Amino acid sequence: MRMDSAELDERSAERQASLRRHRRFATVCLLIAAALYVATHFVESPSYWVLLLRSGAEAGLIGGIADWFAVTALFRRPLGLPIPHTAIIPRNQARIGDGLGAFVERNFLAPELIAEKLRSADAAARIGDWLYDARNSRMVAERVFSIAPYVVDSFDDRETRTFFRETFSQQLRDVNLVPLITRLLSLTVASRQHQQLFDRALLLARELLVRHESAIYEKVEAKSSWWVPRRIDRKVARAIIDGVEEWLGELAQRDNPVRMDFDKAVGELIDRLQASPEFHLRLEEFKAQLLASPELQQLLEAAWDQLRGMMLRELADPNSDLLSSLTDSFRSLGKTLQNDADARRRLNGRLEVLVAETVVPFRHQIGRFISEVVRGWDARTVSERLESEVGRDLQFIRINGTLVGALVGCVLFVVTQLVFA
Repeated sequence: MRMDSAELDERSAERQASLRRHRRFATVCLLIAAALYVATHFVESPSYWVLLLRSGAEAGLIGGIADWFAVTALFRRPLGLPIPHTAIIPRNQARIGDGLGAFVERNFLAPELIAEKLRSADAAARIGDWLYDARNSRMVAERVFSIAPYVVDSFDDRETRTFFRETFSQQLRDVNLVPLITRLLSLTVASRQHQQLFDRALLLARELLVRHESAIYEKVEAKSSWWVPRRIDRKVARAIIDGVEEWLGELAQRDNPVRMDFDKAVGELIDRLQASPEFHLRLEEFKAQLLASPELQQLLEAAWDQLRGMMLRELADPNSDLLSSLTDSFRSLGKTLQNDADARRRLNGRLEVLVAETVVPFRHQIGRFISEVVRGWDARTVSERLESEVGRDLQFIRINGTLVGALVGCVLFVVTQLVFA
């Protein structure tokens, strides 16, 4: 879990306070040993127990001072004195950095170790569990949304328009339209859409017939002889209209022979189009004319502008449907990884390859980077950071040195008295 600078400062302050408490306690133990040692020398004719206490205090004082010296010598010169082999960490900062970099390189970035760790960790399952949590999938989607506008704005409009236009034009130039058109027609026939189109044509013909009845009457009268009564002309026109309507009604029947002939004609058309060099040539000519037209180029540039504007509007809307869809997609991915063992295996394999191709080849550079970072730290800062992290435990060495020294002193006194008294 990431921590911000305030949390890090708070943790650092807590560690410093804990270090000061334990340092004071270790010093108090040392002072108690010193006080007891001094106090026993003021006792006239000391008894066995006073001498035992003196021996324990003396040994504890020696052990405490020795361990204080050892602990202090790690980080600085004790009492500021130029004693050899002290201030070990500041004086060996470069060597520590080199060793740390080499240690990470050998023990954390070795190819076989990384591969084994990735396989045992089952990262895909963990990713799936994490993404299936609605809060996490929403957070990832929001992060993508927060970054995406900067990515879109970083594109050079002129270069992007050119790329969009040239890419679309090249794709259209490379595509073979004949199989596409014949496949589309075949799907239309298979789904009986062409018969629905036939029905629409019949309906349109009926509407046109009804809408233009008066025009038909006028045409019949205009073509008729002058001596034919108008009443006869109107009957003829009516008969024509009724006959056409009846024929259209017959064509609407599914088993009408004309519809069957239409089915056959469409199938033959598809076969002819597939085998016709002339049709191929006409399509290529049409495609070339379309690609050369400035209207298409302007349309493609305008399409990019509209697409870019639509993306920016969607990305700026916190209630965008796109954000909800992206969240659902991440959550769906998490569910897939939870339930699909093959998907987890594939993702784990790709992660292993990704790490092997990105991290492992640069492990020497990573080790060198760690070394250079440690070398570049201020020596005092390095000592303070390390002492802040491990100084609390080192103070227990001082405390134990005083207590164990006192115990050993008492034991030696007792043994000496028993053996040599």
